[in-house]
Amino acid sequence: MNALVAGIFFGIIGTGYFMYGRKTHNPVALAAGIGLGVFPYFVDGLLWTMLVGFVLAALPFVVSL
Repeated sequence: MNALVAGIFFGIIGTGYFMYGRKTHNPVALAAGIGLGVFPYFVDGLLWTMLVGFVLAALPFVVSL
């Protein structure tokens, strides 16, 4: 149940990144948004969901083009 809630949370953040990346033509934010929306379908377990989600959520701040 916790992994499901975390997946929904990261999906909401991914939607925001996707909309921002599309509007500003920022490929890193766009890719992070797509990744945050899709990865919960492929990752199982709360620990991995949180780990992958935080890495993808921090990606636009770490990588700047």
